[in-house]
Amino acid sequence: MADEVKLHGFWPSPFSHRVIWALKIKGVDYDYTEEDLPHNKSELLLKYNPVYKKIPVLVHGGKPIAESLIILEYIEDTWPQNPLLPTDPYEKALARFWIKFAETMGPPFRALISSTDEEEQEKAAKEVVERLKTLEEKALGDKKFFGGDAINMVDIAYGLLGYWLKNVEIVLGMRLLDPNTLPRLYEWAENFMKVPVIQENLPDREKLLAYARERFTTEPK
Repeated sequence: MADEVKLHGFWPSPFSHRVIWALKIKGVDYDYTEEDLPHNKSELLLKYNPVYKKIPVLVHGGKPIAESLIILEYIEDTWPQNPLLPTDPYEKALARFWIKFAETMGPPFRALISSTDEEEQEKAAKEVVERLKTLEEKALGDKKFFGGDAINMVDIAYGLLGYWLKNVEIVLGMRLLDPNTLPRLYEWAENFMKVPVIQENLPDREKLLAYARERFTTEPK
């Protein structure tokens, strides 16, 4: 069907959930395909995302779109109801800047969870916290959400901070999003998790924690 929407995802992935949240907010019906990752990727996934071979992949009318942040932009352009970006060009540009900033979290965060060297891990943790401080001071400010009184695409981009990060902290035995040093960002995370559309579309916490323990303690370093 020309308007058929499908999503290929993986249940513990915060990147899959970015797309799920956006589709739910927009009221878009979709079929979900759970991928058996990391070793049993479906032929369809490899077909739809032959470059990165990763989830999530949104398929709309038979046309695949990969990479969660790009998918969010596609969803916003395709289904304009319940907008996730400001209409003002300057405010929209600012929102996209902070969405892009989310990508800078990747390298230190990956170093944090993959390193077996204590000194390297501490260095990576400091880099993550510094980026969180920048996010709190320069992007969030005194607002309840990055979008103001309601969540927008920036909030969705950083959604992993509100749920997944807690499991990482437990497994690694360290505090990153500390209410004492990052009080506004911590409060934002708590508020974000209470938004009904978010709260109703999260993986089971205990199952996710078990997955995190297995992944971070058995993956090759």
